[in-house]
Amino acid sequence: MLTTLLIPFRFIITLTFALSATAIIGVLVILVGLPKLLLPIPSVQRMFSTWANALFRVWGYAMSLVFRLTQPIRWHIEGDSELHRDRWYMIMANHRSWIDILVLMHLSCRNMPMPRFFLKHQLIWVPIVGLGCWTLDMPFMKRYSRDAIAKNPSLQGKDIETTRRKCQKFRHIPTTVINFCEGTRFTPEKHAQRASPFTHLLPPKAGGTAFALQMMGDQFDAILDITIVYPDDKTSPVWQLLSGRLRDIYVDVETLPVTQDLIGDYLADATFKEHFQQWINQRWLRKDEIITRIRKKIAN
Repeated sequence: MLTTLLIPFRFIITLTFALSATAIIGVLVILVGLPKLLLPIPSVQRMFSTWANALFRVWGYAMSLVFRLTQPIRWHIEGDSELHRDRWYMIMANHRSWIDILVLMHLSCRNMPMPRFFLKHQLIWVPIVGLGCWTLDMPFMKRYSRDAIAKNPSLQGKDIETTRRKCQKFRHIPTTVINFCEGTRFTPEKHAQRASPFTHLLPPKAGGTAFALQMMGDQFDAILDITIVYPDDKTSPVWQLLSGRLRDIYVDVETLPVTQDLIGDYLADATFKEHFQQWINQRWLRKDEIITRIRKKIAN
């Protein structure tokens, strides 16, 4: 009874802190980023990018604190943990909720370079957050339908060109590039609509991952295949967190080498495209098995 009565207070405390921290640090990131527009000198831009990145890490610590504000969350992290801030990584992760971003921030802010996400173009219009992400050189991906491309062929490959430009900027500062390969959050409805062959996952989209490896494969020190599981599969993780009911978070981290067979021209080389799709589908089969194993452990 008391736990239920406390839910509104936990909700207010958690949400207020998260929004306030995001607003304050976001504004600071934007202010630091303004000289990048006014002074288009590469060395100066890199300096201000480093400062903006430091503020981004402060935000990461703030979001990590969100998990401890109103409930003692237990972290169950399995797998590799020997990671370093001064290296380059690419993360492939499943996507259940926007809480996934906070989970990856919690993992990154201590022993990894700060992450960069491939974001939907619509997010650039979100107050503070959109401009802050733009300042941090995060790629905003605008996907076009087949009909739109048929009407205007010049749209073909626009999102790929955006990825190309942003990945070039990532070469100057240690970075963790994050790709939610499913392309959207998992829901039972989407799972059914896509006729997913996986039990707990949507089919992965290989193009973005393949292209990031093509652009930066020689610089990535490793691929981090990260699997995130929340105990309650029926309740929104967002509501669980805000209401103080998110007690456990399960994370599996597997470090993979960036081998030469993973670097190629996904668009032009049909043989490589088929090989890469097979590789990422195999990774998704393993990820599906990991989720099944963790869920069995939770049930017991």
